[in-house]
Amino acid sequence: MSFEEYAALARQLSAQHRAGEQHAAAESARRRDLHAAVDYLQQRLTAQGQRLDQLGRAIGIDQPPPPPAPGPGPGPGLGPHPGQGTGAPGDATTWPGPPSGSGSASAAGSGSVSAAGSGSGSAAGSGPSTAPGAGDGESAGAAGAPGRAGVGAYPQLPAGEARLALPTAVSPAGGGVPAQRAAAVDPAVELELARRMADEADRHGQQAELLAQRPVLLPTWSPLARAVAVYAGCGAAAGVLMLMLVLASGVGLVDGFTLGAWICAGLPAVAFFGGYLVLGRWGRPAMVAGTPPRYLPLGFLICFLLVPMGYCAYLLLVRGLR
Repeated sequence: MSFEEYAALARQLSAQHRAGEQHAAAESARRRDLHAAVDYLQQRLTAQGQRLDQLGRAIGIDQPPPPPAPGPGPGPGLGPHPGQGTGAPGDATTWPGPPSGSGSASAAGSGSVSAAGSGSGSAAGSGPSTAPGAGDGESAGAAGAPGRAGVGAYPQLPAGEARLALPTAVSPAGGGVPAQRAAAVDPAVELELARRMADEADRHGQQAELLAQRPVLLPTWSPLARAVAVYAGCGAAAGVLMLMLVLASGVGLVDGFTLGAWICAGLPAVAFFGGYLVLGRWGRPAMVAGTPPRYLPLGFLICFLLVPMGYCAYLLLVRGLR
């Protein structure tokens, strides 16, 4: 090899080394960006969880208890395969092979294993073999040829003998077919999907906060208009009671002093406290900083003027009809 070829090879190796370093630097930067994105997303999710807990407590929903942890159990494909040994005595697993003749195993005292050929040779001199697995006196060599009558490729052994099992790939479906390998997941794509879901959760959380800042009673009205409507409604209800007292006074059930006391002080006070309680119960948002205004001077003025003015209007109407 010439010097020019060595120089070209050195330049090629140097270029590959620089490309590898650049790739490693780019991969390291990508991993740092992914870790930063994961940390930021974790902070967002933590803040969202705290805000959701606050919303739940504001509307009277407690945090649900965590689900119970699943108990330990054998996973799919972890149990003993049918035909394999379980470790019990007399249940050892052996790999399948060509069935041997009648003299494949020697006496139990010596424990030595002889070759299949020697066993078949000894069987030729002694006559037909009746050992388990030979198959009704057939020669052992015919066991490898499936399809012959009376000969099985895998002989049936009695209970307590070694069982034969083929090594098969066990899938979760239990069909004996290897399960498909899961496709590779891109972390950047998954983080982008999680970020979009977090943005959607923020949007729904803001809508929930806006709804939680509205009271149940007249939610689209301003606080001042709501207070005026509530106090005016309570004053109108007190006006109905005032008409009932006037009718009772006309038939002699209520005297004039009692009627005047209820019209000037009793019914206006009942209307005022009724409006105060209604605003405190149904006019208060689920989430609000501090106590919402109830406009007490305005309510006092409306209630203590509306009922006497209603009585005066009733008197003018009765006199006008007469």
